[in-house]
Amino acid sequence: MPESKSPLGSQAPSAAALFRYQVVCQVRTNVLAGHPLARAVREASARVHEELDGERRRISTRTLYRWLRAYETAGVGALEPAPRKRTATSEVLPEPWVDFVRSEKTSDPAASVPELMRRAPLSGLSVQDVHRSTVWRLCRRLSLPTRMRPVKHEGDMRRFAYPNRMMMVLSDGKHFRAGATRARRVAMFFLDDATRYGLHVVVGTEGESAELFLRGLFDVVCKFGFMTVLYLDNGAGFISLDTIRIAAQLPGVHLIHGTERYPEGHGKIEKFNQTMQNAVLRSLDGAAEVDPSAPALELRLRHALEQYNDWPHESLAQRTPRQAFQDDPRALAFPRDEHQLRGYFVVTETRKVSKDHVIKWQGKLYEAPYGLSRQKIQLRHHLLDSRLSLIHGDKDVTLSELDQVRNATAGRAQRKPAQAPQPGDLPVPKTAAARAFERDLGSILAPDGGFIEMND
Repeated sequence: MPESKSPLGSQAPSAAALFRYQVVCQVRTNVLAGHPLARAVREASARVHEELDGERRRISTRTLYRWLRAYETAGVGALEPAPRKRTATSEVLPEPWVDFVRSEKTSDPAASVPELMRRAPLSGLSVQDVHRSTVWRLCRRLSLPTRMRPVKHEGDMRRFAYPNRMMMVLSDGKHFRAGATRARRVAMFFLDDATRYGLHVVVGTEGESAELFLRGLFDVVCKFGFMTVLYLDNGAGFISLDTIRIAAQLPGVHLIHGTERYPEGHGKIEKFNQTMQNAVLRSLDGAAEVDPSAPALELRLRHALEQYNDWPHESLAQRTPRQAFQDDPRALAFPRDEHQLRGYFVVTETRKVSKDHVIKWQGKLYEAPYGLSRQKIQLRHHLLDSRLSLIHGDKDVTLSELDQVRNATAGRAQRKPAQAPQPGDLPVPKTAAARAFERDLGSILAPDGGFIEMND
């Protein structure tokens, strides 16, 4: 299993590499579930995958094997696409062919590629040395329809269950209201798939954000170690690029997003949400004695979670989730130390420092250390505390937001001029004239009182 690392100053993976990482995770997850590798690759190849920009595409088995080998060899960094020049239309077909295909597919979207090739000679175009795959690729580059009857999004709709603890962790957000003011809050629960053990819960006030989820994920890894598969839905905080980047950096963790509009694939966490709604969340709505602040609500929900873990569960043969989790023979994989774990929750991006030592980040301006003017730097975003820093002089320097008003009123920093040595601190200099005089008319006595030997 590849060891993901987050070295200081490393370049963040691109969106293409993160998409490939997600596809590789699907294949490796099926292998972990007991499927042969060839079958897992075939199933992933037959599925339509959605890229981070929403575009759907299929991936050949040959490409999947190549991605798997690259990931197993060097991790997510090996999934970066090789740089190459791409054309917006076609490097083979001439411009009249491009105009013809665009015109025909616009007026007749159901026309197949062979039909286009039959129409081309009637329009005065030569089909000699033109392969149908070349025309098909042209249609794809022009975003023209290539199927007569588009089918529904295919997906793996089978139920699943993992045999041991921390092989799969489910997470979902549950919205609720709390306190006399009925303040809107969201609880992010983490549930073990095999034992139904409630691992953790965090409460936020700004919806299902990536920051809230990653804070809860950090706590889960600290308490229970790394999971093998992290199964999420398509909420805003779960499909965030920061979430995917952090999951790609965690060693041995595979990130899976559930099928859109298919709650059955997320049934266990949905049923768990119903249980928590009936057990505790509904009692918080409008209750005057309930403090609606996030820390106070986290204390209440974590206490309720501990009670849930001691309730007998039907799917566990009337055992409690706590008993099932503690009796599981699978060893937990903890991080080496907290410092290393925090390093995984840092993403880096390239930024250029302005000539007046300012860095722009998410619409805000931050002051950079002196000496980095007009240089490209690796900006480090610490997602656990929303801190920005950079490596400067082998030190991790935290950046402060630019305060232009304070800079206008504060005294300007001045460089101290070099202190000129005082005349009494140095020996009296011997100028060229003084040295010539000593040579020609100087004393013939040495310091010890003797005569100086004169050279002829």
